[in-house]
Amino acid sequence: MTYSFETFCADNRRAYGADGVADLESIRLNLERLIRENPDFVARECNPGDDYGYRELYTDPEKGFIVYSHKSFGGRTSPPHDHGASWAIYGQAWNATDMTEYRRLDDGAQDGRARIQRTRAYRLEPGQVGKFGPHDIHQIHFEDDAGFIRVTGADLFEIDTLTYEPETDSVTVIGAGSAAGGEQPPD
Repeated sequence: MTYSFETFCADNRRAYGADGVADLESIRLNLERLIRENPDFVARECNPGDDYGYRELYTDPEKGFIVYSHKSFGGRTSPPHDHGASWAIYGQAWNATDMTEYRRLDDGAQDGRARIQRTRAYRLEPGQVGKFGPHDIHQIHFEDDAGFIRVTGADLFEIDTLTYEPETDSVTVIGAGSAAGGEQPPD
C-alpha cells in the first residue's frame, strides 16, 4: 500500500510529544518514506515541470508544521543561516542539494559578531532527507532546477532568522520571511 500524504501528515502530528516538541528524526523518516514510497505524490506535487519557487502543500492546524514543495531557479548557494526557533527537514525529490553544517564558536554576547566553523558537508540525492533543528546553522547549494519537499516547524514568514558571514565573523538578524525559501526566477 502506498504511503499517502494524509498518512504522512498524521504521522508527523503523532511525532510530537506531550511537551509539544517534535521528534525530528521521526519526521525525517516519515518524509523519506513519503518520497521513496509515493512517486505519484512527488510527480504531482514536486514536478520538474512546475513553476519555480515554492508552494505550501499543507499547514497542520493542531501542531503548526508546514509542508512545502520547492523548485529552485538555477544553481544557487545560500549564505550560512538558521531558521530561528523553527526546525526544517529537506527531502530531495530530484536533482541534488549540497548541505553544509556549521557550529557557532562564540557565545553570542557581542551583537553583530559571530564566529562559525564548518562541521559537516554532504549531498542529498533523490530520496534522501536532511534535518536541521532550531537555530542549527546550515548552508544549502541547490543544483540547477533542484526539487525538494520541506517540512518546517513554524511559518518561516513570521519568525526572525540569522544569516552569518564567516569571512567577516559577522551575523545579521534578518526579518521575518527571509528564510522562507520564496525565491523566484528573474523577470
